[in-house]
Amino acid sequence: MKPVSRLVLIDATLGLGGHSEALLGSFEDLSIVGIDRDPEAIGLAEERLARFGSRFKAVHSNFSEIESVVREMGFRSVDGIVADLGVSSLQLDSEDRGFSFRFDAPLDMRMNRDSGEKTAAELLEGLSEEEIADVIYKFGEERRSRRIARWIVNRRDEGNPVRTTTELADLVARAVGRKRNDKIHPATRTFQALRIAVNREIEVLEEFVADSIDLLSAGGRLAVITFHSLEDRVIKRSMQKASGRCFCPPKFPKCVCGMTDDVEILTRKPIVPSEEEVSENPRARSAKLRACQKKQAVKPR
Repeated sequence: MKPVSRLVLIDATLGLGGHSEALLGSFEDLSIVGIDRDPEAIGLAEERLARFGSRFKAVHSNFSEIESVVREMGFRSVDGIVADLGVSSLQLDSEDRGFSFRFDAPLDMRMNRDSGEKTAAELLEGLSEEEIADVIYKFGEERRSRRIARWIVNRRDEGNPVRTTTELADLVARAVGRKRNDKIHPATRTFQALRIAVNREIEVLEEFVADSIDLLSAGGRLAVITFHSLEDRVIKRSMQKASGRCFCPPKFPKCVCGMTDDVEILTRKPIVPSEEEVSENPRARSAKLRACQKKQAVKPR
């Protein structure tokens, strides 16, 4: 981000407020609106950022609702938007949210527990074996998804459905095995897939990028941090489509993919953390940052 005086930025995934704190501390004439779906995270972020007074405002909402949030705040446009699509440390380190198999907890995984959406355990109880396998393969890129799904459903059919993080992690480890040189736990991809499915994370990304670009003022920037290849591909493609790249088959007589020419790509290759940063913050090891800038003159749609 490169703010100048009197700018408004949107932190679309506020979390505990780390990005907002760094930006507010660096630019005295900057104001930030932070959005998060987790009420607990909002409360902690407000405490952390209280010293910035009226320069910071938190809104309880989903980043997919960024357009309505900005309009309700009274802004016609904003000068920058940042989104960090990783799970916040608050959620990963919570012993009762079900995001991590480091703790034995109910298999919840909802970022907003007041949403009324189904938990991960409820999804596994209601989906067919084929649907579970598809979720794990599509969102976790787990090539052994069908075997894992079969084990989950077999246990369910025996009258003992998976309901806790430990139960799921142990089941996956038994289903696929674990080698001594494995860098990650065999259940990592399955947990990722269920979290994405529960919170419908992927399906809103393309719309989020398009809405964010529409909301940017001329010269405004959008920066998005992803943590796995599925998210990164969606963000990369969405930004490319907004920069004038057409994804239609070559023989199509006219473009129908929704390509526009609204932004300039600032990161031809994603920015990744240095070895020093990874050693200080191991959770950043898979982070990729992509950014684009709204053009000064945007062609009418």
